[in-house]
Order: sequence, then C-alpha cells, then structure tokens
Amino acid sequence: MRSATPRTRTSRSDPAPAGAAVRVALVSETSSRTDRVWTVPNVISAVRLAGIPLFLWLVLGPEADAWALGVLVLAGISDWVDGWLARRWNQISALGQLLDPIADRLYILAVVIALALRDIVPWWLALLLPLRDVLMWGLVPLLRTRGYSSLPVHFLGKAATFNLLYAFPLLFIGDGDGTVATLAKVFGWAFAVWGIVLYWWAGVLYAVQVRTLMTTVPRRPR
Repeated sequence: MRSATPRTRTSRSDPAPAGAAVRVALVSETSSRTDRVWTVPNVISAVRLAGIPLFLWLVLGPEADAWALGVLVLAGISDWVDGWLARRWNQISALGQLLDPIADRLYILAVVIALALRDIVPWWLALLLPLRDVLMWGLVPLLRTRGYSSLPVHFLGKAATFNLLYAFPLLFIGDGDGTVATLAKVFGWAFAVWGIVLYWWAGVLYAVQVRTLMTTVPRRPR
C-alpha cells in the first residue's frame, strides 16, 4: 500500500521576484548609512569639489597643464581615500553617498569641457557624457514615486569613472610632440572609448533597474 504520509518538498528556495535584488541593495545601503555631516570622508569630498574651479582656471587661464594634472591626480586619490575611510571608520553617511558621485560627474564634465575648449577632443565627446547624466537625472523623479532617491552604485559605473579619470590626464599629456605624447594620446583615447561605452552601458542598466522598480514596487502615497 502507498503510504499516506505526504511527501516532503525539497529545500530548494523559490526564485526571488523581479526587482528583489535591487530593493535589497537599496535597503541594505540605506540601513548602513548615517545622517552625520562632519566626517573625515565628507570633508575630503568637499575639498575635492573645491578643486574643480581650480582645475578649470589652471587649464583655461594660464594653461598650466602640469598643475592641472596634479589636481586631477589628487582628486583621483582622494576619491579612493574617502571611500576607504568611510568603510574603515564606519562613517558612511547620506551626505557622503551624495557628494561622491556628484564630485565624480562634475570632474568628468569639467575635464571634457576644458579638453574641448582646448581642441584636444571633439565636441561630440564632450556632449556624450553630459547627455548620459541628463538621462540619470531624469530617472530620479521616477525613483521618488517609489520612495527611493537614488540607485546603488554598481561595478560598471565605477569602472567607467576609473577609465575616464585615467583617460583625461593622458589626453592632456598627448597634446604635444614626441614619443611620450604619442603614447599618451593612444592610451588616452583607448581609456576614453572604453570609459564612454561603460558609462552609457551603466546608464542603460540603471534605467532597466528603475523600470523593474516601477513595475514591482507599489507607488508611494504622497
């Protein structure tokens, strides 16, 4: 006779619903941050932001490219340092998570405008990057209807920023004569092309994540 005891189900878990991974990342990111303002990483981010007008003046005023490159190098180092300190000292804050990507995007915008005004790069390149950021800013009102203000930064976005921040100093060095300038120009354009592709690829992925949230998360009451 067949046993009347019901068969037990396997321990395999059900697949996560669409958008669950995005929501989990957003919740974990929000729960791990604080509302502190005066932290060492935030001060470093503020100093990095203050370097943007200095960089533009050095490039477009006296055309002191060596000093401008020094500002870019310090900005890149400080970008890594403030993130490392925020995690190391448990000083991840809402302000810091806002300042860090803003500083990265403003540096990218300032550098491409300076390079275009100096005729080092074509204007189509200078316009491609801000257009992607316009797309990102256009997604923020949609996120707010679901109770979120931003999406977590993923690897592609960081990789794109890494490539672009390496490309720009090399393109500045490539604006000259000689073997070093030629090599810098070749490698600079290689980093720039990859950076643009990854920058837009990350933007498309962000848009897909927002679309997933719009279809899986109910609208937040006003």
